[in-house]
Amino acid sequence: MWTSDLNVRLQPILDASHTRNRKTSPPDSVCFPGTRESVITEITTWANAVDRDSGTKEGEIEITVYAVVLYTPAPHIYWLHGFAGCGKSAVSLKIADIFEESGRLLASYFFFRNAGDRSTLKRFAVTLASQLASALPATIPFIEAALRADSGLLHNGVSLTRQLERLVYRPLQAVMKGDILKTTLAKGPFIIVIDGLDECEDKPGVKEFIDHLLNFFEEHPDIPLRVFIASRVEQHIRERLETDGVQLGSLDSHSPHDDIERFLQASFRAVASRDHVIRAYVRARGEWPTKLDMNNLIKYINKSFVLASTIFKFIIQPATDDDPTTPMDRLPLTLEMNGLDDLYAQTLSRSEHLPHFRNIISTIALLEYPLPIDKIAELLGIETFEIIHVLLNLQAIIHVPGTDEEGQVTLCHTSLRDFSHH
Repeated sequence: MWTSDLNVRLQPILDASHTRNRKTSPPDSVCFPGTRESVITEITTWANAVDRDSGTKEGEIEITVYAVVLYTPAPHIYWLHGFAGCGKSAVSLKIADIFEESGRLLASYFFFRNAGDRSTLKRFAVTLASQLASALPATIPFIEAALRADSGLLHNGVSLTRQLERLVYRPLQAVMKGDILKTTLAKGPFIIVIDGLDECEDKPGVKEFIDHLLNFFEEHPDIPLRVFIASRVEQHIRERLETDGVQLGSLDSHSPHDDIERFLQASFRAVASRDHVIRAYVRARGEWPTKLDMNNLIKYINKSFVLASTIFKFIIQPATDDDPTTPMDRLPLTLEMNGLDDLYAQTLSRSEHLPHFRNIISTIALLEYPLPIDKIAELLGIETFEIIHVLLNLQAIIHVPGTDEEGQVTLCHTSLRDFSHH
């Protein structure tokens, strides 16, 4: 059984996995139903390729009590790359959900910039070890033994590779025998999902992690484990992952045109069913958005899911005294904007005339850890209602919690932080 004592000793990051509350611990990305099916199929096909047992030849078929197994070669690592906002985190979440359901997910870790330890590697290994112990309880005695044998293993000065070796890789290797191994070979390899590796601020540490991971699989080619990594293309990552031991996947190569159209059509239908202004407009004028509107939007969005989501929120946000425009007015306005930067500027302009606007926005963008509304107010020495007044107009780009004391104020996407620093 999973022991809470071990969890207390490891002190994992609890909001780094795919099960975190995405509203308070971004990224808040999820695949819209029926979208991203081609890339998900490609990744699951890779993950389902079964490693051969030692002594079994490549391509050999073995009939076991569990299944008929065809051993096929496959890289242990899959790197999904793409530009900011193209939907990598949503795909990572979907992959984690799929393999959690089949009992094959060992761990998931979602890096996020300016999110405290989630933007570093300080607690990366212990967080993976904690999830490993929960997913595969047979590893617990081996993790505990490693902690007893090396009393300083959890100290800050210990190398990442040493922690990974002792707390993750060796415990997993130790249980990969007998019935556990047979069951694993029949079901398919275990998988670890790592999202947003480019969001980790420790670039030397990332290089060290990748090098160690590649060496581990080179030394242990038969271990039934897959590691899925999603990130932007950054030099320190690319120069190490563009190698024979890694399967490369570009999200840019999977055209999202149909997926974005499906998302927009369903989203506009849903809002039209509950928005009195839109319903009245449709009764008087006919279909909205029109087919031409939709085609122009999709062309303008140009493969960016975060832009599609942000544009939709911008179009349907409630009118205010200072901005009485309707969704029908705002749709053509979005087509005149220059991507996310203009969209952010247009949205922020709804509150920039309010007291403390700049202090509030810059504080939210610069915080190492997201805070509740009351803590931001305390930090700035202002009233909570003043912060709420500013944020209520900005919900297209900033997540605003339902209460002042619980839930953190978070940005919808890291690109907003970049924009606010300009």
